[in-house]
Amino acid sequence: MKPSPSPSPRPAGRRPDKGRPDRRGGKVAPDPTRDIAFDIIEGVIVHRRMLDTSLDHSVAARTAEPRDRAAGHRLAATVLRHMGTANEVLSPFLKREPPEPVRVVLLIGVAQLLFLDTPAHAAVATSVALARRRGLVPFAGLVNAVLRRVAAGGTQALEGLDQARLDVPPWLWQSWGKLARPIARALGHEPPLDLTIRPDAEAPPGGEVMPGGSVRFAAGAVKVVDLPGFAEGAFWVQDMAASLPARLLAAQPGERVADLCAAPGGKTAQLAFTGAEVFAIEREGRRIERLRANLARLGLSGVKVIHEDAAQWRPDAPLDAILLDAPCSATGTIRRHPDAMWIKRPRDITTMTEGQDRLLAASRDMLRPGGRVVYAVCSLQPEEGEQRALAAAAMGLVPDPFTPEELAFLPQARTPEGWLRTHPGMLADHGGMDGFFAARFRRA
Repeated sequence: MKPSPSPSPRPAGRRPDKGRPDRRGGKVAPDPTRDIAFDIIEGVIVHRRMLDTSLDHSVAARTAEPRDRAAGHRLAATVLRHMGTANEVLSPFLKREPPEPVRVVLLIGVAQLLFLDTPAHAAVATSVALARRRGLVPFAGLVNAVLRRVAAGGTQALEGLDQARLDVPPWLWQSWGKLARPIARALGHEPPLDLTIRPDAEAPPGGEVMPGGSVRFAAGAVKVVDLPGFAEGAFWVQDMAASLPARLLAAQPGERVADLCAAPGGKTAQLAFTGAEVFAIEREGRRIERLRANLARLGLSGVKVIHEDAAQWRPDAPLDAILLDAPCSATGTIRRHPDAMWIKRPRDITTMTEGQDRLLAASRDMLRPGGRVVYAVCSLQPEEGEQRALAAAAMGLVPDPFTPEELAFLPQARTPEGWLRTHPGMLADHGGMDGFFAARFRRA
């Protein structure tokens, strides 16, 4: 996104005018869906705030109905998934760079026209109205003219464009190497809903059983809270790739096991249902409350939840096993969080790897001799995955490769080194999966 050559005509975060007259004297009807989408996109590309954080900052979202919040979230996510392509489509119609708020309005209009099948007259009219509500009346004519021209060309505007490459920042594309194109193709689609079923429960009907046992529902097909068994704690939401690190740790009944950086608790639950004695460590106050709530719904009162920095915490006796799902860039989850593509920078990776190394060293010191640790990240970046596995070995942790038998249900995810590597283009015909890296080690 190019920097704006002039300041925004409206201060960021100002409440949108709802039903007030614009400078021409006409009233602009309220439209919470598009106001929420505007707040989210501006928060991401101007203020570099994550999508959910931008939603929390949205004035429009505070009083909106749940369905309008959901629709605004979906519209904003669509813009972010296709932002490179949308900017390319707009380029021939803009003689000079507009202020960022105006570009946000244009991006919302293009997303509706080309990716959401909104009728052309509605996409144009609502975008013009959005510009007026946002105090961008001098640019309302530009928005109208540009979007009418995009609408006239229709989806032909997409012909000849390399959408996969346009919609991924160049530094990410380069870092993914030969996997870049299959990953990028998967990012343009809303991901499915995956559930992990507790061992003593039945799966809700209508889902597809995936390799590894996750149960999958098509994107938008169901609301998880409406599925039978949700209130009773029969399952929890967890991408099939996210379920693999805890499975590969293979905790045993009676073992002392820690889940470091445990929130929101899906992996903690997997470990607890093995019969192990589980310590769930989480340093973030808001996240630990979510962790407690999720464990309570699942009836896992025996988990010892500890509010502390995992790099500083030490158990009262050595542990048998550790799951270290380390904080990371989360580029493996950009199907669900496309904002991460436009917020993260290469320098952020360096900061993340320093923290990952501290946690690996702490894990080593917590284990008994022969104890094992599975290091995992929901990242597609080799610096956070493969390179950290090499760093762990340099710290004295002994590599313990995953065997072909352990990954027989998903052999394509096993690397020659015996590590786990998944990516969104894997099982693409079945909806793909998040990007994860995992490696197992033992303490000498």
